[in-house]
Amino acid sequence: MTPPRTPAPAAFAGPAELELRLGPVAHGGHTVARTGEGRVVFVRHGLPGELVRVRLTDSGPAARFWRGDVVAVLEADPHRRTEHVWAPADPLLTWGRGEPPVGGAEFGHAELTAQRALKAAVVAEQLVHLAGLETEITVEAMPGEDPQGRGWRTRAHFAVDPAGRIGMHPHRSEAVVPVDAFPLVVPAIDDLRLGRLDLRGAERVDVAAPADGGTPLVHLSLAAGADRHRLRRELARLTAQRDVSVTARGEGQREPETWAGRPSVVEHAGPHRWEVSAEGFWQIHRAAPPWLHREVPAAAAARPGEHALDLYAGAGLFTAALADAVGETGTVVAVEGSPVTSADARRAFAGRPQVRVERGSVEKVLARTWPQSTPARGRRRPARGGAAARPDVVVLDPPRAGAGRAVVDQLVALAPRRIAYLACDPATLARDLGRFRRAGWHVRSVRAFDMYPNTHHVETLAVLEP
Repeated sequence: MTPPRTPAPAAFAGPAELELRLGPVAHGGHTVARTGEGRVVFVRHGLPGELVRVRLTDSGPAARFWRGDVVAVLEADPHRRTEHVWAPADPLLTWGRGEPPVGGAEFGHAELTAQRALKAAVVAEQLVHLAGLETEITVEAMPGEDPQGRGWRTRAHFAVDPAGRIGMHPHRSEAVVPVDAFPLVVPAIDDLRLGRLDLRGAERVDVAAPADGGTPLVHLSLAAGADRHRLRRELARLTAQRDVSVTARGEGQREPETWAGRPSVVEHAGPHRWEVSAEGFWQIHRAAPPWLHREVPAAAAARPGEHALDLYAGAGLFTAALADAVGETGTVVAVEGSPVTSADARRAFAGRPQVRVERGSVEKVLARTWPQSTPARGRRRPARGGAAARPDVVVLDPPRAGAGRAVVDQLVALAPRRIAYLACDPATLARDLGRFRRAGWHVRSVRAFDMYPNTHHVETLAVLEP
Protein backbone atom coordinates (compact mmCIF):
# COMPACT_ATOMS: atom_id res chain seq x y z
CA MET A 1 0.00 0.00 0.00
CA THR A 2 1.35 3.45 -0.93
CA PRO A 3 0.31 6.48 1.12
CA PRO A 4 -1.15 9.22 -1.12
CA ARG A 5 1.07 12.27 -1.56
CA THR A 6 -1.22 15.10 -0.49
CA PRO A 7 -0.59 18.31 1.43
CA ALA A 8 -0.69 17.92 5.18
CA PRO A 9 -4.22 18.62 6.45
CA ALA A 10 -4.82 21.40 8.90
CA ALA A 11 -4.33 20.61 12.56
CA PHE A 12 -7.42 20.18 14.72
CA ALA A 13 -8.22 19.77 18.37
CA GLY A 14 -8.22 15.96 18.24
CA PRO A 15 -6.11 13.35 20.03
CA ALA A 16 -2.39 14.14 20.09
CA GLU A 17 -1.47 10.49 20.69
CA LEU A 18 -3.07 7.14 19.96
CA GLU A 19 -2.41 3.56 20.98
CA LEU A 20 -2.33 1.44 17.82
CA ARG A 21 -1.53 -2.06 16.64
CA LEU A 22 0.62 -1.67 13.54
CA GLY A 23 -0.32 -3.42 10.32
CA PRO A 24 1.68 -4.17 7.16
CA VAL A 25 4.51 -2.08 5.77
CA ALA A 26 3.65 0.51 3.10
CA HIS A 27 5.78 2.05 0.38
CA GLY A 28 7.46 5.18 1.70
CA GLY A 29 8.74 3.96 5.06
CA HIS A 30 5.45 3.58 6.92
CA THR A 31 3.38 0.87 8.49
CA VAL A 32 -0.40 1.01 8.14
CA ALA A 33 -2.64 1.10 11.21
CA ARG A 34 -6.32 1.79 11.80
CA THR A 35 -8.04 3.53 14.65
CA GLY A 36 -11.04 1.95 16.38
CA GLU A 37 -13.25 4.01 14.07
CA GLY A 38 -11.46 2.63 10.99
CA ARG A 39 -9.40 5.72 10.11
CA VAL A 40 -6.11 4.91 8.35
CA VAL A 41 -2.93 6.11 10.04
CA PHE A 42 0.45 5.89 8.28
CA VAL A 43 2.99 5.36 11.06
CA ARG A 44 6.74 5.81 10.80
CA HIS A 45 9.40 4.14 12.97
CA GLY A 46 7.39 1.01 13.74
CA LEU A 47 7.35 -2.66 12.73
CA PRO A 48 4.32 -4.70 11.65
CA GLY A 49 2.50 -6.29 14.58
CA GLU A 50 3.87 -3.97 17.26
CA LEU A 51 1.62 -2.33 19.81
CA VAL A 52 2.75 1.29 20.06
CA ARG A 53 1.81 4.77 21.14
CA VAL A 54 1.77 7.13 18.17
CA ARG A 55 2.12 10.90 18.18
CA LEU A 56 0.06 12.35 15.33
CA THR A 57 2.00 14.67 13.05
CA ASP A 58 -0.62 15.21 10.32
CA SER A 59 -4.28 14.94 11.22
CA GLY A 60 -7.64 16.56 10.71
CA PRO A 61 -11.34 15.69 11.00
CA ALA A 62 -11.84 15.71 7.22
CA ALA A 63 -8.56 14.03 6.28
CA ARG A 64 -8.70 10.69 4.44
CA PHE A 65 -5.74 9.49 6.50
CA TRP A 66 -3.48 10.60 9.33
CA ARG A 67 0.27 10.35 9.87
CA GLY A 68 2.27 9.81 13.02
CA ASP A 69 5.51 8.74 14.68
CA VAL A 70 6.01 5.94 17.20
CA VAL A 71 6.87 7.52 20.56
CA ALA A 72 6.58 4.45 22.80
CA VAL A 73 6.70 0.71 22.14
CA LEU A 74 4.32 -1.31 24.32
CA GLU A 75 4.86 -4.66 22.58
CA ALA A 76 8.04 -4.81 20.49
CA ASP A 77 8.89 -6.95 17.49
CA PRO A 78 11.87 -9.20 18.29
CA HIS A 79 13.81 -7.56 15.43
CA ARG A 80 13.57 -4.07 16.90
CA ARG A 81 17.03 -2.83 17.86
CA THR A 82 17.73 -2.08 21.49
CA GLU A 83 19.39 1.15 20.35
CA HIS A 84 18.61 3.20 17.24
CA VAL A 85 21.46 3.53 14.76
CA TRP A 86 21.31 7.37 15.03
CA ALA A 87 19.86 9.18 18.04
CA PRO A 88 18.61 12.35 16.20
CA ALA A 89 16.45 10.09 14.00
CA ASP A 90 14.95 8.16 16.95
CA PRO A 91 11.47 9.53 17.74
CA LEU A 92 11.41 7.75 21.09
CA LEU A 93 14.22 10.11 22.13
CA THR A 94 13.48 13.28 20.19
CA TRP A 95 9.74 13.54 20.89
CA GLY A 96 10.60 13.00 24.56
CA ARG A 97 12.10 16.47 24.49
CA GLY A 98 9.40 17.88 22.21
CA GLU A 99 11.30 17.71 18.89
CA PRO A 100 10.61 15.72 15.72
CA PRO A 101 13.23 13.22 14.49
CA VAL A 102 15.33 14.07 11.45
CA GLY A 103 14.88 12.09 8.26
CA GLY A 104 17.59 9.98 6.72
CA ALA A 105 17.46 6.87 8.93
CA GLU A 106 13.77 6.04 9.25
CA PHE A 107 14.45 2.28 9.41
CA GLY A 108 17.28 2.67 11.92
CA HIS A 109 15.16 1.12 14.68
CA ALA A 110 15.12 -2.30 12.95
CA GLU A 111 17.81 -4.91 12.47
CA LEU A 112 19.13 -5.11 8.90
CA THR A 113 17.50 -8.49 8.25
CA ALA A 114 14.14 -7.03 9.24
CA GLN A 115 14.72 -3.95 7.09
CA ARG A 116 15.39 -6.11 4.05
CA ALA A 117 12.31 -8.22 4.70
CA LEU A 118 10.21 -5.03 4.81
CA LYS A 119 11.73 -3.76 1.58
CA ALA A 120 11.17 -7.11 -0.12
CA ALA A 121 7.50 -7.01 0.91
CA VAL A 122 7.12 -3.50 -0.54
CA VAL A 123 8.74 -4.43 -3.87
CA ALA A 124 6.63 -7.58 -4.18
CA GLU A 125 3.41 -5.72 -3.32
CA GLN A 126 4.10 -2.95 -5.84
CA LEU A 127 4.86 -5.49 -8.59
CA VAL A 128 1.57 -7.30 -7.95
CA HIS A 129 -0.50 -4.14 -7.58
CA LEU A 130 0.90 -2.07 -10.47
CA ALA A 131 2.43 -4.62 -12.85
CA GLY A 132 0.28 -7.69 -12.23
CA LEU A 133 3.49 -9.59 -11.64
CA GLU A 134 3.84 -12.15 -8.87
CA THR A 135 7.45 -12.97 -8.06
CA GLU A 136 9.46 -13.79 -4.97
CA ILE A 137 11.77 -10.95 -3.92
CA THR A 138 14.89 -11.17 -1.78
CA VAL A 139 16.72 -7.95 -0.99
CA GLU A 140 20.45 -8.60 -1.37
CA ALA A 141 23.05 -6.96 0.86
CA MET A 142 25.81 -4.96 -0.80
CA PRO A 143 29.36 -6.36 -0.72
CA GLY A 144 31.27 -5.65 2.49
CA GLU A 145 28.30 -4.08 4.28
CA ASP A 146 28.81 -2.83 7.84
CA PRO A 147 26.87 -5.05 10.30
CA GLN A 148 24.86 -2.01 11.43
CA GLY A 149 24.45 -0.53 7.95
CA ARG A 150 26.68 2.47 8.68
CA GLY A 151 29.39 4.26 6.73
CA TRP A 152 28.04 3.67 3.21
CA ARG A 153 27.12 7.11 1.87
CA THR A 154 29.82 8.80 -0.22
CA ARG A 155 27.49 11.76 -0.82
CA ALA A 156 25.59 13.83 1.73
CA HIS A 157 23.34 16.88 1.45
CA PHE A 158 22.78 19.27 4.33
CA ALA A 159 20.56 22.26 4.87
CA VAL A 160 21.88 25.27 6.81
CA ASP A 161 20.02 26.84 9.73
CA PRO A 162 19.89 30.62 10.43
CA ALA A 163 22.91 30.31 12.76
CA GLY A 164 25.01 28.80 9.96
CA ARG A 165 25.01 25.22 11.24
CA ILE A 166 24.54 22.28 8.90
CA GLY A 167 21.41 20.25 9.56
CA MET A 168 18.71 17.98 8.17
CA HIS A 169 14.94 18.19 7.81
CA PRO A 170 12.39 16.17 9.74
CA HIS A 171 9.93 14.22 7.59
CA ARG A 172 7.65 16.53 5.55
CA SER A 173 9.12 19.63 7.22
CA GLU A 174 11.16 22.64 6.15
CA ALA A 175 12.65 23.02 9.64
CA VAL A 176 16.38 22.44 10.01
CA VAL A 177 17.71 20.33 12.88
CA PRO A 178 21.47 20.89 13.40
CA VAL A 179 23.60 17.73 13.21
CA ASP A 180 27.21 17.18 14.20
CA ALA A 181 27.67 13.71 12.73
CA PHE A 182 25.83 11.33 10.44
CA PRO A 183 26.70 7.64 10.95
CA LEU A 184 25.51 6.60 7.48
CA VAL A 185 28.26 8.56 5.69
CA VAL A 186 31.76 7.31 5.03
CA PRO A 187 34.20 8.45 7.75
CA ALA A 188 35.89 10.92 5.38
CA ILE A 189 32.74 13.07 5.40
CA ASP A 190 32.24 13.06 9.17
CA ASP A 191 35.96 13.76 9.61
CA LEU A 192 35.47 17.15 7.92
CA ARG A 193 33.57 18.33 11.04
CA LEU A 194 31.42 20.69 9.00
CA GLY A 195 29.17 21.19 12.01
CA ARG A 196 31.89 23.35 13.57
CA LEU A 197 31.79 25.91 10.75
CA ASP A 198 29.66 29.05 10.53
CA LEU A 199 28.09 28.70 7.08
CA ARG A 200 25.64 31.60 7.23
CA GLY A 201 24.96 32.67 3.67
CA ALA A 202 24.86 29.12 2.33
CA GLU A 203 21.47 27.54 1.68
CA ARG A 204 22.74 24.00 1.13
CA VAL A 205 25.97 22.05 1.48
CA ASP A 206 26.77 19.05 -0.73
CA VAL A 207 29.68 16.80 0.20
CA ALA A 208 31.30 14.03 -1.84
CA ALA A 209 34.08 11.71 -0.70
CA PRO A 210 35.34 8.99 -3.08
CA ALA A 211 35.18 5.49 -1.62
CA ASP A 212 38.82 4.86 -2.53
CA GLY A 213 40.05 7.62 -0.22
CA GLY A 214 40.49 10.38 -2.79
CA THR A 215 40.15 14.07 -2.04
CA PRO A 216 36.65 15.00 -0.77
CA LEU A 217 34.74 17.96 -2.14
CA VAL A 218 32.49 20.45 -0.33
CA HIS A 219 30.08 22.49 -2.46
CA LEU A 220 28.10 25.47 -1.18
CA SER A 221 24.86 26.71 -2.75
CA LEU A 222 24.84 30.39 -1.81
CA ALA A 223 21.86 32.52 -0.88
CA ALA A 224 21.32 35.89 -2.48
CA GLY A 225 23.52 38.49 -0.80
CA ALA A 226 25.80 35.90 0.83
CA ASP A 227 29.07 37.30 2.23
CA ARG A 228 31.45 35.32 0.03
CA HIS A 229 34.59 36.78 1.62
CA ARG A 230 33.51 35.70 5.09
CA LEU A 231 32.54 32.25 3.86
CA ARG A 232 35.85 31.83 2.06
CA ARG A 233 37.69 32.73 5.26
CA GLU A 234 35.54 30.25 7.17
CA LEU A 235 36.23 27.46 4.67
CA ALA A 236 39.94 28.28 4.80
CA ARG A 237 39.86 26.89 8.36
CA LEU A 238 38.86 23.57 6.81
CA THR A 239 41.30 23.50 3.91
CA ALA A 240 44.21 24.52 6.14
CA GLN A 241 43.79 21.32 8.16
CA ARG A 242 43.23 18.68 5.45
CA ASP A 243 43.20 17.97 1.74
CA VAL A 244 39.73 18.99 0.62
CA SER A 245 38.32 20.84 -2.39
CA VAL A 246 35.72 23.61 -2.05
CA THR A 247 33.40 25.04 -4.69
CA ALA A 248 30.48 27.47 -4.51
CA ARG A 249 27.70 28.66 -6.76
CA GLY A 250 25.48 31.67 -6.23
CA GLU A 251 21.92 32.18 -7.35
CA GLY A 252 21.85 32.70 -11.13
CA GLN A 253 25.56 31.95 -11.45
CA ARG A 254 26.31 29.85 -14.54
CA GLU A 255 29.48 28.12 -13.37
CA PRO A 256 30.60 27.28 -9.83
CA GLU A 257 33.63 29.00 -8.37
CA THR A 258 36.54 26.89 -7.17
CA TRP A 259 37.68 28.17 -3.78
CA ALA A 260 40.17 25.40 -3.04
CA GLY A 261 41.50 22.31 -4.78
CA ARG A 262 39.69 21.15 -7.91
CA PRO A 263 36.05 21.42 -9.08
CA SER A 264 35.44 17.67 -9.17
CA VAL A 265 36.09 14.39 -7.38
CA VAL A 266 37.86 11.49 -9.03
CA GLU A 267 35.87 8.24 -9.09
CA HIS A 268 36.79 4.78 -10.35
CA ALA A 269 34.95 1.62 -11.40
CA GLY A 270 36.70 -1.28 -13.06
CA PRO A 271 39.55 0.09 -15.19
CA HIS A 272 37.74 3.39 -15.78
CA ARG A 273 38.13 6.85 -14.28
CA TRP A 274 35.69 9.76 -14.03
CA GLU A 275 35.92 13.35 -12.86
CA VAL A 276 32.53 14.03 -11.32
CA SER A 277 31.55 17.66 -10.78
CA ALA A 278 30.36 18.94 -7.43
CA GLU A 279 26.75 18.97 -8.61
CA GLY A 280 27.06 15.88 -10.80
CA PHE A 281 25.45 12.49 -10.19
CA TRP A 282 27.25 9.39 -8.90
CA GLN A 283 25.98 6.30 -7.10
CA ILE A 284 26.16 7.06 -3.38
CA HIS A 285 26.78 3.67 -1.75
CA ARG A 286 30.54 3.15 -1.46
CA ALA A 287 30.29 -0.36 -2.98
CA ALA A 288 27.70 0.48 -5.63
CA PRO A 289 29.79 1.90 -8.51
CA PRO A 290 32.12 -1.09 -9.07
CA TRP A 291 29.35 -3.56 -8.29
CA LEU A 292 26.70 -1.98 -10.53
CA HIS A 293 29.32 -1.33 -13.22
CA ARG A 294 29.62 -5.11 -13.44
CA GLU A 295 26.06 -6.32 -12.72
CA VAL A 296 23.87 -3.96 -14.77
CA PRO A 297 25.67 -4.24 -18.14
CA ALA A 298 25.93 -8.00 -17.55
CA ALA A 299 22.14 -8.05 -17.22
CA ALA A 300 21.86 -6.21 -20.54
CA ALA A 301 24.22 -8.80 -22.10
CA ALA A 302 25.56 -6.59 -24.89
CA ARG A 303 27.67 -8.42 -27.50
CA PRO A 304 30.62 -7.32 -29.63
CA GLY A 305 29.51 -5.23 -32.58
CA GLU A 306 26.08 -4.43 -31.13
CA HIS A 307 24.49 -1.04 -30.58
CA ALA A 308 23.71 -0.09 -26.98
CA LEU A 309 21.64 2.72 -25.48
CA ASP A 310 22.28 4.07 -21.96
CA LEU A 311 19.40 6.27 -20.77
CA TYR A 312 19.62 8.62 -17.78
CA ALA A 313 23.31 7.82 -18.07
CA GLY A 314 24.73 10.18 -15.46
CA ALA A 315 28.50 10.44 -15.81
CA GLY A 316 28.52 7.15 -17.73
CA LEU A 317 29.06 4.40 -15.17
CA PHE A 318 27.21 1.88 -17.35
CA THR A 319 28.26 3.55 -20.60
CA ALA A 320 31.86 2.52 -19.98
CA ALA A 321 30.99 -1.14 -19.40
CA LEU A 322 28.68 -1.19 -22.42
CA ALA A 323 31.43 0.30 -24.58
CA ASP A 324 33.79 -2.44 -23.39
CA ALA A 325 31.19 -5.08 -24.25
CA VAL A 326 30.33 -3.88 -27.78
CA GLY A 327 33.95 -3.07 -28.63
CA GLU A 328 35.23 -0.81 -31.37
CA THR A 329 32.82 -2.27 -33.95
CA GLY A 330 29.79 -1.44 -31.84
CA THR A 331 28.30 1.85 -30.60
CA VAL A 332 26.90 3.31 -27.40
CA VAL A 333 24.57 6.32 -27.19
CA ALA A 334 24.42 7.79 -23.68
CA VAL A 335 21.58 10.19 -22.87
CA GLU A 336 21.68 12.49 -19.84
CA GLY A 337 19.55 15.54 -19.11
CA SER A 338 21.78 17.36 -16.63
CA PRO A 339 24.17 19.82 -18.32
CA VAL A 340 26.69 19.30 -15.51
CA THR A 341 26.61 15.51 -15.53
CA SER A 342 26.50 15.17 -19.32
CA ALA A 343 29.64 17.35 -19.47
CA ASP A 344 31.28 14.94 -17.02
CA ALA A 345 30.35 12.07 -19.35
CA ARG A 346 31.71 13.85 -22.42
CA ARG A 347 35.06 14.34 -20.71
CA ALA A 348 35.17 10.70 -19.67
CA PHE A 349 34.55 9.38 -23.19
CA ALA A 350 36.37 11.97 -25.28
CA GLY A 351 38.84 9.32 -26.43
CA ARG A 352 36.27 6.62 -27.27
CA PRO A 353 34.80 7.28 -30.74
CA GLN A 354 32.17 4.53 -30.44
CA VAL A 355 30.50 6.47 -27.59
CA ARG A 356 28.18 9.37 -28.28
CA VAL A 357 26.86 11.46 -25.37
CA GLU A 358 23.55 13.24 -25.98
CA ARG A 359 22.33 15.94 -23.60
CA GLY A 360 18.61 16.44 -23.18
CA SER A 361 15.44 14.82 -21.94
CA VAL A 362 15.30 11.14 -22.79
CA GLU A 363 11.95 11.46 -24.54
CA LYS A 364 13.16 14.27 -26.80
CA VAL A 365 16.51 12.66 -27.61
CA LEU A 366 14.81 9.39 -28.53
CA ALA A 367 12.33 11.27 -30.73
CA ARG A 368 14.98 13.12 -32.68
CA THR A 369 17.46 10.24 -32.90
CA TRP A 370 14.94 7.50 -33.76
CA PRO A 371 11.85 9.26 -35.18
CA GLN A 372 10.25 5.86 -35.79
CA SER A 373 9.97 5.44 -32.01
CA THR A 374 7.47 8.31 -31.66
CA PRO A 375 3.90 8.76 -32.98
CA ALA A 376 3.89 10.76 -36.21
CA ARG A 377 2.43 13.92 -34.70
CA GLY A 378 5.27 14.05 -32.17
CA ARG A 379 8.16 13.18 -34.46
CA ARG A 380 11.17 15.40 -34.72
CA ARG A 381 13.78 15.72 -37.40
CA PRO A 382 16.64 13.23 -37.06
CA ALA A 383 19.72 14.45 -35.22
CA ARG A 384 22.43 16.03 -37.34
CA GLY A 385 25.01 13.55 -38.52
CA GLY A 386 22.40 10.90 -39.40
CA ALA A 387 20.18 8.63 -37.37
CA ALA A 388 21.87 6.20 -35.02
CA ALA A 389 21.56 2.46 -35.53
CA ARG A 390 18.58 0.92 -33.74
CA PRO A 391 19.72 -0.25 -30.30
CA ASP A 392 20.11 -3.96 -29.62
CA VAL A 393 20.24 -3.49 -25.84
CA VAL A 394 19.10 -0.71 -23.53
CA VAL A 395 20.12 0.20 -19.99
CA LEU A 396 18.07 2.80 -18.13
CA ASP A 397 18.45 4.21 -14.63
CA PRO A 398 15.79 6.93 -14.28
CA PRO A 399 15.17 9.17 -11.26
CA ARG A 400 12.43 8.34 -8.76
CA ALA A 401 9.73 9.46 -11.18
CA GLY A 402 10.62 6.50 -13.39
CA ALA A 403 10.74 6.38 -17.18
CA GLY A 404 7.04 7.08 -17.73
CA ARG A 405 4.57 6.25 -20.46
CA ALA A 406 6.18 8.14 -23.35
CA VAL A 407 9.65 6.64 -22.87
CA VAL A 408 8.29 3.11 -22.32
CA ASP A 409 6.27 3.40 -25.54
CA GLN A 410 9.34 4.64 -27.42
CA LEU A 411 11.41 1.70 -26.21
CA VAL A 412 8.65 -0.73 -27.18
CA ALA A 413 8.67 0.80 -30.68
CA LEU A 414 12.48 0.50 -30.93
CA ALA A 415 12.20 -3.20 -29.98
CA PRO A 416 15.68 -3.90 -28.58
CA ARG A 417 16.34 -7.54 -27.78
CA ARG A 418 16.87 -6.80 -24.07
CA ILE A 419 16.35 -4.01 -21.55
CA ALA A 420 18.00 -3.71 -18.13
CA TYR A 421 15.98 -1.28 -15.97
CA LEU A 422 17.59 -0.09 -12.71
CA ALA A 423 15.17 1.73 -10.40
CA CYS A 424 15.37 3.50 -7.06
CA ASP A 425 11.58 3.53 -6.59
CA PRO A 426 9.67 0.24 -6.70
CA ALA A 427 6.32 1.92 -7.37
CA THR A 428 7.37 3.73 -10.53
CA LEU A 429 9.32 0.66 -11.67
CA ALA A 430 6.22 -1.51 -11.24
CA ARG A 431 4.09 1.04 -13.10
CA ASP A 432 6.52 1.00 -16.04
CA LEU A 433 6.87 -2.79 -16.01
CA GLY A 434 3.09 -3.03 -16.19
CA ARG A 435 3.08 -0.95 -19.34
CA PHE A 436 5.85 -3.07 -20.88
CA ARG A 437 3.90 -6.23 -20.05
CA ARG A 438 0.72 -4.89 -21.61
CA ALA A 439 2.76 -4.24 -24.76
CA GLY A 440 3.76 -7.90 -24.87
CA TRP A 441 7.11 -7.80 -23.10
CA HIS A 442 8.31 -10.45 -20.66
CA VAL A 443 9.94 -9.63 -17.33
CA ARG A 444 12.80 -12.12 -17.28
CA SER A 445 14.01 -11.35 -13.74
CA VAL A 446 13.76 -8.87 -10.87
CA ARG A 447 16.49 -8.41 -8.27
CA ALA A 448 16.52 -6.01 -5.32
CA PHE A 449 19.55 -4.58 -3.52
CA ASP A 450 19.94 -2.90 -0.13
CA MET A 451 21.90 0.10 -1.39
CA TYR A 452 20.39 2.40 1.28
CA PRO A 453 20.65 0.65 4.68
CA ASN A 454 18.66 2.14 7.56
CA THR A 455 16.31 3.91 5.15
CA HIS A 456 13.19 2.62 3.39
CA HIS A 457 14.78 3.02 -0.06
CA VAL A 458 15.70 0.00 -2.16
CA GLU A 459 17.32 -0.42 -5.59
CA THR A 460 15.74 -2.83 -8.04
CA LEU A 461 17.03 -4.28 -11.33
CA ALA A 462 14.56 -5.74 -13.85
CA VAL A 463 15.49 -7.48 -17.09
CA LEU A 464 12.95 -7.41 -19.92
CA GLU A 465 12.71 -9.10 -23.30
CA PRO A 466 10.11 -8.72 -26.06
